[in-house]
Amino acid sequence: MESIQRHQQEILRNQDYLKKKPILGRIYQDFHQQISRHIPNERQGLVIEIGSGVADITRVIPDCLRTDLFQNPWIDQVENVYALTFPDRSARAVILFDVFHHLRFPGSALDEVLRILIPGGRLIIFDPAYSILGRLVYGMIHPEPLGLRQEITWQAPEGWNAEMSDYYAAQGNAQRIFYRGEGKLDPVNWQLRLVKRFASISYIASGGYSGPQLYPDFLYPLLHLLDRTCSLLPGIFATRLLVVLEKKHPDVE
Repeated sequence: MESIQRHQQEILRNQDYLKKKPILGRIYQDFHQQISRHIPNERQGLVIEIGSGVADITRVIPDCLRTDLFQNPWIDQVENVYALTFPDRSARAVILFDVFHHLRFPGSALDEVLRILIPGGRLIIFDPAYSILGRLVYGMIHPEPLGLRQEITWQAPEGWNAEMSDYYAAQGNAQRIFYRGEGKLDPVNWQLRLVKRFASISYIASGGYSGPQLYPDFLYPLLHLLDRTCSLLPGIFATRLLVVLEKKHPDVE
């Protein structure tokens, strides 16, 4: 599939960049720590990351199963979020890190995640946020579109299957759906536990994977403090969005 080939090319490029930029490892470790706080404490069920890329979440969540569309040495197994191979009610947490904005049919993907979660299990989404700064970064600098005026197609059409997946990107979709309420989230089965926008100037100034790093590594704690301060004004500075969805128990109205 074209989408898998494009995805794999990006993964291999990012792996090279990650080796050259140790600061990215520290930044992603802090991102993963934020995610880890929302994983249910129950021992029952798997913790699964869908679309793992190259950032190693197991440094923070050792028992996390890393999956992606393409087999690489650091990936535990190949998975497509639209057709997961895990049994029903087998996971206590599913993590989508910079994956949600690539879902052309987010409702169909959520249905599949819902299937494999245990009651009380959580889907944790970590995706771009658009604020004044976010619009600048993602709208003018980042190559993927924000897609703010693009219609969100919630469910895949009849006859569509996961093998027909193509490349898609709309970086504003997570905020539009979970913060602005533009989606069709199923209130019977899902409870929205958290929607949090926050600043990540430390990541922007790092240049990400391919851009120039604008500060030396030893200044990262200062940039991290700046992130926390700027997060008090998310409408201006937010560039990241954390969403926690919980699968309701059958007896919960």
